[in-house]
Amino acid sequence: MTKDYFKEAAEYNVWANNIVCGWLEQISDEQWSREVISSFNSIQETVLHTIAAEKAWLERFKKNPDIVWLQGSFKGSKAEHIQLWKETSAELKAVIDAFDEKELDSNLDFKRLNGDAYSMPFYQLFAHVVNHATYHRGQLVTMLRQVGFQGIGSTDLLGVYRKK
Repeated sequence: MTKDYFKEAAEYNVWANNIVCGWLEQISDEQWSREVISSFNSIQETVLHTIAAEKAWLERFKKNPDIVWLQGSFKGSKAEHIQLWKETSAELKAVIDAFDEKELDSNLDFKRLNGDAYSMPFYQLFAHVVNHATYHRGQLVTMLRQVGFQGIGSTDLLGVYRKK
């Protein structure tokens, strides 16, 4: 895998997250917080989990040992969630854009939130972060439909490739 691959993946992540954020801007606060059965109990909780995970990985990539798990502490409004998600995705792209390609195979030593120590290559972690967001965007599509939102479109990777 090359840095260019991960730059494209990060670009896709920003693009797809921005589309989903556009949908979220259109739903009511009731739809945002309504209980929906999924991995998390609402659209809000699913969005916050996705942001929290991406933010935690960003802090690890910056070698910050003090990770704040936003899912336990962030109490912002829907608009603040959306803004934070956009900022976090853009920051991930900036980190990957600036990353030294020679370091892709090198390991990042990190601790999970439960304190377990791990060491994995950056290329695997970059792939994981983008894939994790894709997984939860798929859940959000289903959840948005369940709360009555009808303005869903595609966030498939092909959409980015077709733009080029």
